Amino acid sequence: MSTELRALVEAHSTAYAAFGKSVHERGGGSRGQDRASREEEKALLAICAYPAAGESDRLAKARYLLEIEVRGELDLPEQMQALLRSTMWKG
Repeated sequence: MSTELRALVEAHSTAYAAFGKSVHERGGGSRGQDRASREEEKALLAICAYPAAGESDRLAKARYLLEIEVRGELDLPEQMQALLRSTMWKG
């Protein structure tokens, strides 16, 4: 996995953990939860949009996104659009 994709995955994992923590914390308020949710969505969208050119990046990206999809969390139209656009060659 490339350093760039690894950084995106780590950023999403961190944002996902922060969102989970905000959901379980009492007194965090819905604003904190909303912010954490937006950060997690933004980080996931960055992975969807990442143009994985090499074989190892394509496999790593696909495996990671399949894990997310199994949890039912890859369901926004923006995510699908970014994912599809990321597969188009820019020449």
